[in-house]
Amino acid sequence: MKNIAVIGAGTMGNGIAHVFAQNNFNVNLIDISEEALNKGITTITKNLDRLLVKERITEEIKNNTLENITTFTSIAEGVKNVDLVVEAATENVDLKLKIFKQIDKEAPKNAILASNTSSISITKIAAVTSRPEKVIGMHFMNPVPIMKLIEIIRGYSTSKEVTSTIMELSKKLGKTPVEVNDYPGFVANRILMPMINEAIETLYNGVAGVYEIDTVMKLGMAHPMGPLQLADFIGLDVCLYILNVMYDGFKNPKYAPCPLLINMVQAGKLGVKSGEGFYDYSENRKAEKVASQFA
Repeated sequence: MKNIAVIGAGTMGNGIAHVFAQNNFNVNLIDISEEALNKGITTITKNLDRLLVKERITEEIKNNTLENITTFTSIAEGVKNVDLVVEAATENVDLKLKIFKQIDKEAPKNAILASNTSSISITKIAAVTSRPEKVIGMHFMNPVPIMKLIEIIRGYSTSKEVTSTIMELSKKLGKTPVEVNDYPGFVANRILMPMINEAIETLYNGVAGVYEIDTVMKLGMAHPMGPLQLADFIGLDVCLYILNVMYDGFKNPKYAPCPLLINMVQAGKLGVKSGEGFYDYSENRKAEKVASQFA
């Protein structure tokens, strides 16, 4: 397995492309937007420069990594000669199903098709393809070049051979793969999202403020980032989407999203990507508590 296609040049996609390319894989980075591709390559270059300054890589490794990446605006062209396709598009089930129908048609019949989904059923995705045994989940963690974990999700029809292949491939990337079964939220988000939701409920109920809640979890529970700040970095819209997936999947009220989270998403307060969430991410980068106005 040498030739990899990554679909989506956003935060996760360019990070996944970076990691494969730095480990000497040939990477086709695909996005319908030329602007997104340029931005993705710029991000990869900046991240490589940071590693270079910290003396974690050499100039030669940086140059080889960038040379290993080829960009495409056509899925058909980008996947036609690859061994593995990793889809890293927006966390939207309709979009992912559409993409998988296309890559199933265009990619070589022996290619493995993987999704970086954080919550959507791999079994459901696999069902729209002609090769469900070759469809698997590869849930990378953000930021991809730094975080060691890859959650490997085995769908109902995913073969043992494909699972073993992807587990070994993940190790070649310097990652730690963990195999999990295909249930809503898998492991990471099944545990993380209810915690984030409960932190939002705690704010919503007036128990404490944003800073206080995050400080308790950082200093008291040794979390590197408080749950509200983490939600901002994930994207409040993404958190809401994942909670809804779990709520729909389990029919359990404990996964019902907090009204405050729903209101903030409707108001366009999505976290870092919108410039404001539980904290203020405007140009001066001051972390100001802004969620109280929605409580």
